[in-house]
Amino acid sequence: MPTSIPKEELMAPGHTACHGCGATLAMRYVLKAMGQKTVVSVPASCWAVIPGAMPFRTLDVPMVYTPFAATGASISGLREGLDIQGKTDYNVVGFAGDGGTADIGLQGLSGAMERGHNVFYIMYDNEGYMNTGVQRSGSTPYGARTTTTPVGKERDFKKENKKIVADMMIAQNVPYVATATIAYPEDLIRKIDHAKAVHGPKFIQILAPCPTGWYYPPEKTIEISRLAVQSRMFPLYEFIQGKFYLNKSFKPIDVSEYVKAQDRFKHLNDDEIDNLREYVNERWNQLLEWEKIYSEQKA
Repeated sequence: MPTSIPKEELMAPGHTACHGCGATLAMRYVLKAMGQKTVVSVPASCWAVIPGAMPFRTLDVPMVYTPFAATGASISGLREGLDIQGKTDYNVVGFAGDGGTADIGLQGLSGAMERGHNVFYIMYDNEGYMNTGVQRSGSTPYGARTTTTPVGKERDFKKENKKIVADMMIAQNVPYVATATIAYPEDLIRKIDHAKAVHGPKFIQILAPCPTGWYYPPEKTIEISRLAVQSRMFPLYEFIQGKFYLNKSFKPIDVSEYVKAQDRFKHLNDDEIDNLREYVNERWNQLLEWEKIYSEQKA
């Protein structure tokens, strides 16, 4: 079957990620879309260890390690430095997890976007601090069990809803914002191609399921990612210079099909799944309203 996915590989085998790691596929597809002239900045995260120890390497592009909170500042400096050297055709990409984006790196991200640097910020969203032991992050969804939200007798699973950074970037009027998943790589690559056509800051949030922290078999990563979209737990949308597009082409499934496929939610009772279902429906209606509002603004 013909595919629009570029054949060039800029990520070599032999990395040190866990089996079934969604974040590795996220990086692989991002680099396929970006091409050879790309510089990647990575903070403390799973991807800080995935490339392996020197002298080995996994990526065939330059990669810079930065402190946890500094991805936004790092890509700002890289961009300005490359521009001064006349290397304006290089893509500068911050590639950070949800902890380094939604929590620790949020200030640096917001600053980089506000200053208008011509950069890409990719948030690979595995919904927790996975490389340090599966702790809760702001991006962890309601109901999930993590090591800092254990269930136990107190049923102390995460009680707050997911912090959605892509929505925050739209509110900040970042020129290009999108969500994507590794289950739909052609959609992901198409969105990066759209982003490349925009001069200025770009933010893409990629859902990257984690079998180690979500407690499902490694071979189910793509299936879980697909269920996230179909259940509307992770809607796919684009915001391009004031225009909002919500992908409604998927036949919806009940949120329980997504939840019951992962042991991090296995403790939830019917009432608690109802809470999650109500949140998902409210958010979907909110996105439909955004589509209507931005369409009216465009007219």
